[in-house]
Amino acid sequence: MRGDIVIEPAIEDLVKPITHSVPVLEEPKKYRVLLRNDDYTPMNFVVLVLQRFFYMGESIAMQLMIQVHVNGYATCGVYTRDVAETKVALVNEYARSNEHPLLCIMEQE
Repeated sequence: MRGDIVIEPAIEDLVKPITHSVPVLEEPKKYRVLLRNDDYTPMNFVVLVLQRFFYMGESIAMQLMIQVHVNGYATCGVYTRDVAETKVALVNEYARSNEHPLLCIMEQE
């Protein structure tokens, strides 16, 4: 095939330019960790939980325990999902192992 003309693509068509895209990062969603009131868990146990798992001093833990008792719940802290899930699991397991019905939950902000 001597008479056929072969057109080769231009180098620009073969090589794609390198583009650097900046990923769009979103703030991770935050979750409130709450303690719910019940009629059976002793107040001193609630204070202990707040000190042990949420690193509160005694006076702050006492104030929050009163808030749980009066309002039926209180926010212990706001965390990323994985931290919130871990705290909820640890608190609930600790309460059950001590035979208390204290309930710790999380909700998205």
